[in-house]
Amino acid sequence: MSNSGDECSQLFETTRGRGRFIYRPFAISLFVAICFIWAYRFTHITTTTEEDTAKCWAWLGLLGADLWFGFYWILTQSLRWNLVFRQPFNARLSQRYEDVLPAVDIFVCTADPEIEPPMMVINTVLSMMAYDYPAEKMSVYLSDDAGSEITFYALLEAASFAKHWVPFCKRFKVEPRSPAAYFNSIISTTAFPSDDHTEQAKELADIKKLYEEMENRIEDATKLNEVPKEASLKHSGFSQWDSYSSRRDHDTILQILLHKNDPSNSKDVDGFVLPSLVYLAREKRPQFPHNFKAGAMNSLLRVSSNISKGKIILNVDCDMYSNNSQSVRDALCIFMDEEKGHEIAFVQFPQNFDNVTKNDLYGSALLPISEVEFHGVDGYGGPLYIGTGCFHKRDSFCGMKFSDEYRNDWKSEENQFIEATLKELEERSKPFASCTYEQNTPWGKEMGLKYGCPVEDVITGLSIQCQGWKSVYYNPPRKAFLGVAPTSLLQVLVQHKRWSEGQLQILFSKYSPAWYAFGRISLGLQMGYCTYNLWAPNCLATLYYSIVPSLYLLKGIPLFPKMSSLWFIPFAYGIVGETTYSLLEFIFSGGTFQGWWNDLRIWLYKRTSCYLFACIDTILKLLGFSDSAFTITAKVSEEDVSKRHEKEIMEFGTSSSMFTLLATLALLNLFCFLSVLKDSVLSEGYLDKMVLQIMLCGFLVLINLPLYQGLFLRKDKGRLPKTLAIKSTALALAVFAYFRSA
Repeated sequence: MSNSGDECSQLFETTRGRGRFIYRPFAISLFVAICFIWAYRFTHITTTTEEDTAKCWAWLGLLGADLWFGFYWILTQSLRWNLVFRQPFNARLSQRYEDVLPAVDIFVCTADPEIEPPMMVINTVLSMMAYDYPAEKMSVYLSDDAGSEITFYALLEAASFAKHWVPFCKRFKVEPRSPAAYFNSIISTTAFPSDDHTEQAKELADIKKLYEEMENRIEDATKLNEVPKEASLKHSGFSQWDSYSSRRDHDTILQILLHKNDPSNSKDVDGFVLPSLVYLAREKRPQFPHNFKAGAMNSLLRVSSNISKGKIILNVDCDMYSNNSQSVRDALCIFMDEEKGHEIAFVQFPQNFDNVTKNDLYGSALLPISEVEFHGVDGYGGPLYIGTGCFHKRDSFCGMKFSDEYRNDWKSEENQFIEATLKELEERSKPFASCTYEQNTPWGKEMGLKYGCPVEDVITGLSIQCQGWKSVYYNPPRKAFLGVAPTSLLQVLVQHKRWSEGQLQILFSKYSPAWYAFGRISLGLQMGYCTYNLWAPNCLATLYYSIVPSLYLLKGIPLFPKMSSLWFIPFAYGIVGETTYSLLEFIFSGGTFQGWWNDLRIWLYKRTSCYLFACIDTILKLLGFSDSAFTITAKVSEEDVSKRHEKEIMEFGTSSSMFTLLATLALLNLFCFLSVLKDSVLSEGYLDKMVLQIMLCGFLVLINLPLYQGLFLRKDKGRLPKTLAIKSTALALAVFAYFRSA
């Protein structure tokens, strides 16, 4: 029995960032420097001679770029001005609500068994089933948008293995609870030394043997692309594939594999009930749009409402396994808080990865976003919904608007399981996954995830917040979820192209934070959304800075103030101040100096390649010339690619228009830099008037060293193709020669 003090205590605590008293004066001083830079650009427009007509145009371009960078910097202050941090209190939750905890439905989505291997998928499913939460109140749903027999077979195997794995995890408080991740982690740590823990060591050996046997069976079926005959004959569920034509043309396939209404097949080896486990491949027909992941999630919402109807929904990508068994309780501390819980629609956890190298070669960890920026938008009403690692309140997810009278009555949770056989329950639920169910309904527009955008998760979260709900960002010390990050540069650029394209589409959509959200969410949150929505347009100013100042070095025409001029001070302060701050922010977020440099390189590559293509595709879509496509990022890599990734060697390996653009820009800056080295040494006064341009060009050369290696020095398969090297060299030389002679 808890005392009265505990009864009045909140289930989670909110604290403000301690560094704000240092950051805010620094940000103000940086803004003053930006204003002086703008003033310099405006007041020196006309100070050109007749010989420098071209300089006037270059100057106007830099004015536009500096105005854009300054405006965008102001937007980013919403992400750093008011950081807040959350701390849930699980012990208080257990004391007050252990007997009335709500049902939780967990959605795992997969779409391609070749890109997302079945073994990876079931490791995620098993980690979710093993949460430290009452099993009878958990239901795990796997949405298989490929309708793969192999994935279904793997899930059947996982259902059997779970009867051993779940009690093993709870008995020994295992972390993480993905079998593959756990077994990998104990190779070096030796979790159960045989001398001191004989029983534990024996159980570990037994469970590992069971896992390896299951893994071999699934891998064999995957390689042969065929389910073993004895398995297909044993389980009637495989008969649903008799009408299967292709992954885009098949009936709804729904199988309840574990359910408490089936006592003979719902308990683990210790006799305790397991979480419900459901497989769903929604109906697909070529003549009906399936709306990618958003359509899959909406089908899961409807099907689960007929089977388990959990009041809380967790959705994860199939590669994002649970790394923290307390995550459900952490989220419920926020939802069930007596003072603020009723206004919270979703709790977003960060997206972390377990294959990121020490120095994060591709900037995949997104440290500034997960460790700083999302804490910043949380201070203005909540973070963005990023599509994975997010707990939702079913009411808000299904379109309910928030009102001050709304309250959660967690104690009135009713048993949603209808007294029916599993077969009847399956048949009754299948129509909810029909491809015609959503016709003439609010689904995809006012209910569930929104359709028509490559980042359906972000636009859905924004629409929920515009209906009066708030969200919370929780970044626990032990990461809640770990996934698989891209292991090649092309994968990174393709992924960010989709993200930035989708973000820009949101800006022009019905739910634009610039106008639709005005008055519905706070100004700080509006600015935060616009920061991400405007990722792609940053390409224009960045490309200008990457090309024009270097070319004007060839003519000896200065585009920045002399080092001896007072106007040099705001430029120097802005460069040194922003660079120092970003480095310190990265280090304090858990990164390294080399990691910061790598992150800076990827920042440049994104802005000068994939963001440009995202802008072009968005314009074409707005004009009606193209449609958005959903691209799945590969979750597996070839062995030699993985080895190079572990050694932090950048992976190119193929030809791409984005690589051609990056290589041409890198070589152009190299030619310009080498050309002016002589002038900077021999010409008196040259260094004084051109120092900032030389530094900028030198920085662009230095940061592109991996590209030069990939073009000319490397011999492995991860290098850039020779044809691309020839093409980009020819293009760079042509531009260099033309501008030098003009």
